[in-house]
Amino acid sequence: MQTMTEIALERAHRGVFTRREAAGWVEDDGPRLDALLKRAVAHGEVWRIRRGLYCLHTRYLKRPVDAFAVAQLVHGPSYISMEAALSHHGWIPEAVYTVTSASVARSRTFTTPLGVFSFTRVPQRVFYAAVSRVETRAGDSFLLADPLKALADYVYVHRCRWTSLTPVMEDLRVEEEALRDVPPEAFDLLKELNR
Repeated sequence: MQTMTEIALERAHRGVFTRREAAGWVEDDGPRLDALLKRAVAHGEVWRIRRGLYCLHTRYLKRPVDAFAVAQLVHGPSYISMEAALSHHGWIPEAVYTVTSASVARSRTFTTPLGVFSFTRVPQRVFYAAVSRVETRAGDSFLLADPLKALADYVYVHRCRWTSLTPVMEDLRVEEEALRDVPPEAFDLLKELNR
């Protein structure tokens, strides 16, 4: 009998899989599946990311798991935003070690072997406005806020009371050139969507 690790190596897309997928692989959704998953997790071959979501240990993977793509599976609906998106777009110089996302669901944080995933509820009239689907070279995809939307989400979440752009550049160290390239109507559109 194959172990869950061996089965996942053959079938798991990029090393990440759900309990439901694993049930289909072994044609069992009961105690046998639970035993296979439990054994693989106990031996450190498979990581439990959250209930029902698993990932092969990195030593079994040919390429690293894309944390942004995994974030979409951890909690949703959601999109990468705030510090993570601003760093991805090159608007802030610091490295960001938490994958920050905006969500319509309740706010939650997941500390996993792949890293920390933080989801913050950001109510808005059109949730996916100014959000794009990004395809990676490895074939993964994720939803990413445009830089200005990521900044607007940050302002909402942290209840910033900025009356000018100077504190944005000082607090977040947003590059001045990045803000100079944003057309004024983009600010108006975002303000309208986030009422």
